[in-house]
Amino acid sequence: MNNISHIHSCYGCAVCAMACPKKIIDIHLNSNGFYEPYITDESKCVNCGLCLDVCSYTHTETALKEKPKVSYGAWSKEVSVRRVSASGGVGFEIGRYLIEQGYKAIGVKYSLENRRAEHYVAETVEDFIFSMGSKYIQSYTLSGFKGINRKDKFLITGTPCQIDSLRRYICRMKCEEHFILMDFFCHGVPSSHVWHKYVKEQQKVLGLLEFVSWRNKLNGWHDSWAMVLDGSKQQGEVVDWHDSYNMLIKEKKGFVNSRWTQGDAFYNMFLGNNCLGKACYKHCKFKYDCSSADVRIGDMWGNTYATEDKGVTACVAFTERGKKVLMNINCELNEYPFEQVAEGQIKAPITYPLGWSVVIQAAKSSIISMKQLVFISRVVGKINKIIK
Repeated sequence: MNNISHIHSCYGCAVCAMACPKKIIDIHLNSNGFYEPYITDESKCVNCGLCLDVCSYTHTETALKEKPKVSYGAWSKEVSVRRVSASGGVGFEIGRYLIEQGYKAIGVKYSLENRRAEHYVAETVEDFIFSMGSKYIQSYTLSGFKGINRKDKFLITGTPCQIDSLRRYICRMKCEEHFILMDFFCHGVPSSHVWHKYVKEQQKVLGLLEFVSWRNKLNGWHDSWAMVLDGSKQQGEVVDWHDSYNMLIKEKKGFVNSRWTQGDAFYNMFLGNNCLGKACYKHCKFKYDCSSADVRIGDMWGNTYATEDKGVTACVAFTERGKKVLMNINCELNEYPFEQVAEGQIKAPITYPLGWSVVIQAAKSSIISMKQLVFISRVVGKINKIIK
């Protein structure tokens, strides 16, 4: 069959489901905890091949062949936006500018009900606020991508693989001029089994979670890798939300504020690289200067702003349309060579770890705790280093 029925452990972007003229493709979590597509009724497939045409996973090269045109270290000129953003606020300012120009913005927010990150459509700046900040888990895209049409103008933010498939889709639909695509320097996505185990253990202390955040600058930008959780039991650390972007969408004061620098279990797993999707290893073709987006953003780590703790966004324009957007947003833009802007970013695909299946199976197990899972992952990591 000329369709995606043979595709497994892919990027899980679900653009194939959008492209299917018979609407017989859906996505679900596979046994390892990652999204992948499936055919709901193969008898209705007409073998048009559209699903494979738009699938980034089935192509060896990126949809866009451009290299960086201009690179900046940047931040919002509005002090409050920079203060409450995860880095410099450029992503928010791009969204605000384009929404004011009549675009709809498709970003990602966290759904407490579904315990997952979800793409959604924001038509106002107020709605777009909920997309602020990083979500270090794989997103369910169909909730937002279903809102895409050829008539309206859209800003779409996503992982590089999601954006690459979307570039193929809008080119195939001949409506590229209606879209601005934005991705980011991506580390990879961890198994949902890891996230669900982490949430389950946190809820034993906090009760049903009412708020989740992956980044804040309470301790400064350079120590902003933090899991911030609020639950119905109102226990945990009392946090003053001044200088954190979360104050825009949350008012309660009873939280757990668990930082990577203090050994947070989720960050140990995520940054340990032993529980990422299979496609995040050898199949990733989007590191460093490889992108199909108009604009790529991220944190500008490295020496240039090593003493700056307010937050600086690394932003790169890959197209003239992307460059034009950056030139019109309400941001301070300081141009640097790409190598300087991307300092500290991953340059090549992460090596697939021997023992990956052991870690995933441990994440799925109901009798293994997060602490034990972290230990197993560290052992796997040490074995891989010895083998290298």
